[in-house]
Amino acid sequence: MSRFWSDIVHRLTPYVPGEQPALAHPIKLNTNENPYSPSPRVVDAIRRELCDDGASLRKYPDPTARALREVVAAHHGLRIEQVFAGNGSDEVLAHAFQALMKRADPICFPDITYSFYPVYAQLYGVEYRTIPLDADFAIDVHAYRAPNGGILMPNPNAPTGRALPLSDIEALLKANPDVPVIIDEAYVDFGAESAVKLIDAYSNLLVVQTTSKARSLAGMRVGFAFGDAALIEALRRVKDSFNSYPLDRLAQVAAIASYEDRAWFEESCAKVIASRNRLTAQLEALGFDVVPSAANFVFAKHAARDAATLAAALRKREIFVRHFGLPRIDQHLRISIGTDSECDALVGALKEIAGD
Repeated sequence: MSRFWSDIVHRLTPYVPGEQPALAHPIKLNTNENPYSPSPRVVDAIRRELCDDGASLRKYPDPTARALREVVAAHHGLRIEQVFAGNGSDEVLAHAFQALMKRADPICFPDITYSFYPVYAQLYGVEYRTIPLDADFAIDVHAYRAPNGGILMPNPNAPTGRALPLSDIEALLKANPDVPVIIDEAYVDFGAESAVKLIDAYSNLLVVQTTSKARSLAGMRVGFAFGDAALIEALRRVKDSFNSYPLDRLAQVAAIASYEDRAWFEESCAKVIASRNRLTAQLEALGFDVVPSAANFVFAKHAARDAATLAAALRKREIFVRHFGLPRIDQHLRISIGTDSECDALVGALKEIAGD
């Protein structure tokens, strides 16, 4: 069958998502999902949209997601023309690669980072080079001063969880005024400072966010880009040349409701942060070295236990964490923050394994 594949398909190495185990009650700490249900207002909004036997579903959704963009723009103190909405931040990033990153010089991103970046670069024919993290897995923004076609980095970074201060982001923008700088803020609400406040000062800044993590809407696939109106217009042109109706009706009303319930959002984030701090202390007591995290996961290495062996032993106990068999990080585990009871089960299992 592969004889019918196009050239690019033969060359692609697709992104591999975290396992979605088909078990009744797994302890799933491998895909950075929020352990708490979304705001009750989300469920109410979906029910309202489905009244009259779901008659609204026979009609196309608003292709511009205007109502949603108005709510999100107000939340961030932006104008609606500075907001783009798409099917999760992954689609938004895909559009950004096509719209902004295909340039003569290679783009730059960290050597240890979100593994979708090299996949998109390969898919869209974008040349890139990676900039090594330092020995503590931190991003050195001064290493991004050489000529480049654009810069892309998560803040906090993934899978390490380390965050940059806003002053470093601003230094990055000042040093690279003539190329797009994309800051991927999927985890920003768990302890980092958003670069959205810099948008009006830097026309080359694009900030990407998602509702999948802090707002518990991974199942709805809603993401955003924030930036100068010209950058947003570039994304819109690509979107409307690919899929003019990206967000369905249920996703739009669900996301609106999640932004309107600020109290739920703040409480949920606070619970995840408290659990992260608690789990970090527990893991360190078991002999793990834990990278300082501002995300809803921790990145940890045991002093005497092989990471792949630990992950396999946890899996036998139906506890799932993420192991990356890659240079520099093959002895680390990325562990999503679950409820305290889920984290306790993980710690209990690790004690048993260490005892074995």
